[in-house]
Amino acid sequence: MYPVKKTIHSLFNANLVGVMLICAASALIIAAIFALTFTWFATHLITIENKWFAALFTTSIGILTGVGGWFMLPSLIVVIAGFFQDTIIRHVEQKEYPHAASRAELAFWPEFLHDLRFTAWSLLLNLLILPFYLVGVGFVISVALNGYLIGREFFESVAGYHLGKAQAKILRRQHRKVVFSGGLALTLLTLVPGLNLFAPVIAVIWMVHVYQALPGNK
Repeated sequence: MYPVKKTIHSLFNANLVGVMLICAASALIIAAIFALTFTWFATHLITIENKWFAALFTTSIGILTGVGGWFMLPSLIVVIAGFFQDTIIRHVEQKEYPHAASRAELAFWPEFLHDLRFTAWSLLLNLLILPFYLVGVGFVISVALNGYLIGREFFESVAGYHLGKAQAKILRRQHRKVVFSGGLALTLLTLVPGLNLFAPVIAVIWMVHVYQALPGNK
């Protein structure tokens, strides 16, 4: 259920260190663009004459954007992973599961557009639950929500690599507890400083092992 050791082993055995570094750089760039863009719009749409209050406002917006982006990261890892997903699955399966490795390649643009739709929907849901933070249950709801979303999306992507999207959905429903628990673990990983930069790669590897461990795939 929790292929922690296998996932760590695959990071190095499947020669994915380079992909991890590129993925981390991508996450940092996306986070920086998000923070700078939001801060720019906020400071240019609202005019404050007093320089001290203007500086305080800009700093506060920057901090709030950073904190918001931190908790929005689970929604962003799918679109980041989409750029490397095919490579990660292929490398891991060729090293760890050569008997089951698929030679099929994912169509980039349909998958990328799907990832963008998922990210937009996920961000919307995360924005809708923000009021729950005011009553002290926002974190729990956020982890549960993103655990479901991340588990579903990454499992269906990996399973769909072999079975197609329709069959992957059916398989995910049959093993919903395993997929959800994996999604919870990956969601918590996205909140750990440093490790969260590598979450997109780790999530794909994790679900490769989950999929291959299911009855009938061994």
